[in-house]
Amino acid sequence: MTKKNMITAASIAAGYLLVDLLMKAGIIDSYIFLNLVSIGLNIILAVSLNLITGFTGQFSLGHAAFMSIGAYASGILTVKFDLPFSLGILGAALSAAAAGLFIGIPTLRLKGDYLAIATLGFGEIVRIVGLNSDYIGGAMGLNDIPRYTNWPWLYSMVLFTIIVIHNFIHSYHGRAVLSIKEDELASTAMGVPVSRYKILVFSMGAFFAGIAGALYANYFYFIRPDSFGFMKSIDILVIVVLGGLGSIKGSVISAVVLSLLSLSLQGIPELRMVIYAVILFIMMVYKPQNILKKLIRKVWKEA
Repeated sequence: MTKKNMITAASIAAGYLLVDLLMKAGIIDSYIFLNLVSIGLNIILAVSLNLITGFTGQFSLGHAAFMSIGAYASGILTVKFDLPFSLGILGAALSAAAAGLFIGIPTLRLKGDYLAIATLGFGEIVRIVGLNSDYIGGAMGLNDIPRYTNWPWLYSMVLFTIIVIHNFIHSYHGRAVLSIKEDELASTAMGVPVSRYKILVFSMGAFFAGIAGALYANYFYFIRPDSFGFMKSIDILVIVVLGGLGSIKGSVISAVVLSLLSLSLQGIPELRMVIYAVILFIMMVYKPQNILKKLIRKVWKEA
């Protein structure tokens, strides 16, 4: 291991142990842990969506649908079949990945707005099916889900998501994915199997969204289809755009900042959506890259 990797590993272990000790000491109460769960879920969702949108250039508005599939899969496995949480997470991830494969194959040739509309339609289909399915509670939702999500599960799944996607992007396959984003026609001419990688990326992103759904379902006891609607996908997209397309670190920082902002504005949700709209407007007009990351770096240097 290099010195940098040793420092990173030590920091990861120290972060886990610090929060664990604070929880055992009672300093981190249930409300603070709720904030940590929200941050962890948003990190998983933002990093996985960044793989699809930021690194591959596929504009998706259906990420909340994959989270919904994962949440219901885990809820069904842990409530109706009384399986352990590990199998619930695995089932949630595989179910969402299968959905990513399902939506990825017919939308291979779509780009930009057309792909966004297709994924948006898929999200609405998932929501409507959930509302009309009595097996999972329909519009009333699925109740009495056991609370298995704790700090070890949350921390390990966040690390697992970041490490796998980071290693994938810096691998041979990751370079092929990046080439598709830069120039799909040139990638095809160089022998890159564009269709195969698009399907792979959609399935991978959905896989991790399913994990986030499982963690969500097994923490909040109760889930309903409307919790994973269009606005949830917009929330995730705003985090990705603010942190910078194609930046894992930016997605992590942005997820922390916007999660805390969203929790502080829960009493006035209208203002939260106005702030999100302003952020999207600024990013789409001026298109700054990694604006949040650069701002934090500048403040750090001046300090």
